[in-house]
Amino acid sequence: MRVAVTGATGFVGSRLVERLQADGHQVLVLARNPERAGRIFPTAAFPAVEIVAYTPLESGEWQQRLSGCDGVVNLAGEPISERWTATHKQGIVESRQVGTQKLVEAIAQANPKPSVLVSASAIGFYGTSETAAFEETSPAGNDFLADVCKVWEAEAQRVKETGVRLVILRLGIVLGMGGAIAKMLTPFKLFAGGPIGTGKQWFSWIHREDVVNLIMQALTQPSMEGVFNATAPNPVRMAEFCNTLGQVMNRPSWLPVPAFAIEALLGDGAIVVLEGQQVLPKRTQATEFQYQYPALKIALEEVLAQE
Repeated sequence: MRVAVTGATGFVGSRLVERLQADGHQVLVLARNPERAGRIFPTAAFPAVEIVAYTPLESGEWQQRLSGCDGVVNLAGEPISERWTATHKQGIVESRQVGTQKLVEAIAQANPKPSVLVSASAIGFYGTSETAAFEETSPAGNDFLADVCKVWEAEAQRVKETGVRLVILRLGIVLGMGGAIAKMLTPFKLFAGGPIGTGKQWFSWIHREDVVNLIMQALTQPSMEGVFNATAPNPVRMAEFCNTLGQVMNRPSWLPVPAFAIEALLGDGAIVVLEGQQVLPKRTQATEFQYQYPALKIALEEVLAQE
């Protein structure tokens, strides 16, 4: 295949590009910063990767490069887990809504067209709850992140008007060295780790390798269409997550991180870790997707072995 990827230099995207090349595919990396992308994917190590400069919020010549691609993977978006200033909130929305709109515009103009668009969304779509369980058919929530996901997905849905198959993956918290885990390791190493906030909030996670495998399946399995939760089948509460992390690191998990400390750091963005949702990947499992890391302990053991 020839696959175009946005967000290719990110945590999931960089691993996806590695996997695509390893499997013998060609990759078109759409990069806002081609020089940085070139450092991450040097030609000597990534001969199957072509880097194209693009302006995600604007139409341009880059859009013509999608002609002849077999698939498109859309992973671009401003980071969520930062302080939500008014400017950053606008960036969170625009990078997803307008960025996806311009990508769909490019697909509509492509000749020949890609056969599939795999577009990221997030489990923030469902809102937060300590008691409810959410499946792919569950309704949207009504907070900021839910609203972001709704407009993000709505733009992706437009690609169906062009006859292109659409797969939307609602990503949980992705585990891998360099992701959310990296920010949690230091206090545990200092014997000061513990649950964040009440510890009762749900933590719906997925190992990075499983995300990449799911994207690969979405690209190649014509029967996959619509929304799929990209989460492991065994979500846990925050206290259990931190206890398991402590066990794997051979460190205690005894010192809770109070909510106000996270709020001081992230402001409104603290909702990402202080409130959660129990998300079950019912449709994903119905595709007979094989999780490499269905249980948290084996996922964390693999992640920490990479340190």
